[in-house]
Amino acid sequence: MSPVVAMAGVQHLRGSPMRTEGLRFAVVVAKFNEVVTKLLLEGALETFRRYLIKDEDVVVVEVPGSFEIPVVATLLAKSGKYHAVLCIGAVVRGDTTHYDAVANSAASGVLSAGLNSGVPCIFGVLTCDDMDQALNRAGGKSGNKGAEAALSAIEMASLLEHHLKK
Repeated sequence: MSPVVAMAGVQHLRGSPMRTEGLRFAVVVAKFNEVVTKLLLEGALETFRRYLIKDEDVVVVEVPGSFEIPVVATLLAKSGKYHAVLCIGAVVRGDTTHYDAVANSAASGVLSAGLNSGVPCIFGVLTCDDMDQALNRAGGKSGNKGAEAALSAIEMASLLEHHLKK
């Protein structure tokens, strides 16, 4: 933390990827653009394992496309079974405005799922101009955004469970 930000007596809370025992996660993954979403999911699952999340503490739910993610994320978040819901999809721009509708609906829907449930719903949906860009973000030269989103899910679940839980 920057010395400018540090102040005596100020409590600083953050989720720790090292405090994962007992945390449960749901992953909602879109099948559309599966060549990309499969890689994102692999990155996410590898990250959960790296941070000692047990396989039995992760549930993966497949949906047809990114547009369908929010309704399932909402149900999972409200179920009381999960500390965070990770949402994975890939929306690739085409020749029509369909891209904008799907990308915006997925983003606002995932946000609403988290706000309405009080459970972190992490937006791991790629919104890319072309398939090369998507593949680069699914394990290519730009890293794996599924892995990054899983780490966000772990940190948020830890933050709420260990610091903000009522």
